[in-house]
Amino acid sequence: MKPAPFEYFAPDTLEAALDLKAKYGDEGKALAGGQSLIPAMNFRVAQPSILIDLNRINELRYIQKNGALLIGAMTVQSAAEHDSLVAQHAPLLFEAIPNIAHSQIRNRGTIGGSIAHADPASELPVVCIALNARMRTQSKTGERWLEAKDFFTGLFTTALQHDELLVEIEFPYLPVNTGYAFTEIARRHGDYAMAGVAALLTLDSNGNCQQARLVYLNVGDGPVDATQAAASLAGRKPTQEAFQVAAKIASQKEMSPLGNVHASAEYQRHLSAILTERSLAKAYERARTSQAS
Repeated sequence: MKPAPFEYFAPDTLEAALDLKAKYGDEGKALAGGQSLIPAMNFRVAQPSILIDLNRINELRYIQKNGALLIGAMTVQSAAEHDSLVAQHAPLLFEAIPNIAHSQIRNRGTIGGSIAHADPASELPVVCIALNARMRTQSKTGERWLEAKDFFTGLFTTALQHDELLVEIEFPYLPVNTGYAFTEIARRHGDYAMAGVAALLTLDSNGNCQQARLVYLNVGDGPVDATQAAASLAGRKPTQEAFQVAAKIASQKEMSPLGNVHASAEYQRHLSAILTERSLAKAYERARTSQAS
């Protein structure tokens, strides 16, 4: 199929792009990598009348550190996938990115585009929530910072206003003695995952769990932050039994999977419980190794 008619702009600067967003508002759809938007337009699921192509705005392509890891919204996923700063300062992100579709998609898809698309089956929103990332948005009249937990507001929706663009994502460094793990299960490599989880586990000086984080994908209308499951681990010895308790709480009480042609809602709960136990075990081993070094 072919997309509905639209008017096309390709600004060279962020300022010019923001002028267009101010002029056209919600009618002006930003085009980043296009790996989600273009198929949706071809099937006429999305029919923007104005398309603002951001690919000429090189000022939004960067990875740097300044008290936290900063990534420009137009940075392609493959650049982050092979970047040493990402590996060092945001290892959970580094581990998650290779799970995104295929390498050809990651060569075009952008970090900011995936986050702004807010697909509940996407890996990057889950990582943002788990790492307490912050999003810097900008409009012609100014900028603002949004916590990841406030940025994602529902199914394919975010807190971006009609005249704003997402321009930068800030990933705080992990606390000391923190282990991480990202796992998901798909029918085939590159397919959307039937379920997935990002796990963080921080140990105290006695080797007990000081705090934990469990955030799931594709089991709700957005990233599912299982706060009760994570809280059940606080102060406890990080044992397999404790991980099983957390897995049961998360899978049975804190998610609302919709089910699909590949997996029923109950099967998604089952997968989530298994992935929780595996991820927590891996995160614990990494935290323990870090603490011992």
